[in-house]
Amino acid sequence: MPIKIPNELPAFKTLTEENIFVMTETRAMTQDIRPLRIAIVNLMPTKIDTETQLLRLLGNTALQVETELIKMSSHVSKNTSQEHLTTFYKTFSEVRDQNFDGMIITGAPVEQMEFEEVEYWDELCGIMEWSKKHVHSTFHICWGAQAALYYHFGIPKHTMDRKIFGVFPHHAERKNYILLRGFDDVFMAPHSRHTTVYREDLEKCGALKILASSEEAGVYAAATENGRQVFIMGHSEYDPRTLEREYLRDKQAGLAIQVPVNYYPDDDDSREPMVTWRSHANLLYANWLNYMVYQTTPYDLQEITS
Repeated sequence: MPIKIPNELPAFKTLTEENIFVMTETRAMTQDIRPLRIAIVNLMPTKIDTETQLLRLLGNTALQVETELIKMSSHVSKNTSQEHLTTFYKTFSEVRDQNFDGMIITGAPVEQMEFEEVEYWDELCGIMEWSKKHVHSTFHICWGAQAALYYHFGIPKHTMDRKIFGVFPHHAERKNYILLRGFDDVFMAPHSRHTTVYREDLEKCGALKILASSEEAGVYAAATENGRQVFIMGHSEYDPRTLEREYLRDKQAGLAIQVPVNYYPDDDDSREPMVTWRSHANLLYANWLNYMVYQTTPYDLQEITS
């Protein structure tokens, strides 16, 4: 089944060329089916890239998905045109009376700031609190995961001596947990962050279960037992060139940045990057949509409760 997106969204052309099954709003109106309603709180500066990455994964399942893009009203994006934001995004105030089967909160390039110093922190806290009664399952990515762990459970983030940057091997710790169904014992996933959460802090929290981790990159996935909150510390949604764009940006700016780990063959940045995480990324999002959203969400979204 397809993912339903606005006819003019830039991602539509890209995903169609990749043979991802997308459906325009016009076609979707003729189908007698309730699609899954997924809100995407996009905090990334390159919003169009992130839209495409997430829609690519959400569209690669057997479920019909309808997305709602949400922006921060307390922050003005400098990297995405206001025309695009006005056309395709809504503010939280415009959707707060609605319910959603699922929600994704992305990462953001603010990890070296204290949470309370982030311009839109209060607004994001309002969204995270609202999600407990209006969203069946919320999927948090990278800084979004750290922010949610801090807000919901008081778990702090810590600055690393060196940026975790590259593609790292991980192992599944709770192999029978539904989010990891079908995972290999070892799987690859990208990371790009200066901060981390400590394993011992998550272990002390009785409401959380660690699902997967990496010796080099630390905890990768955690969730509440009922799957209403999912926390992914890496960026499995990244496309093949995302790490390269970040690497070249910092390198050209004269910043101290190492070659992404396990990304270029023999760490030679003149060669084509190796994509070793695509199958895992598709399985991760398919499992979340199928087992943690579709299989357990109420048909009547008004029945969602905390």
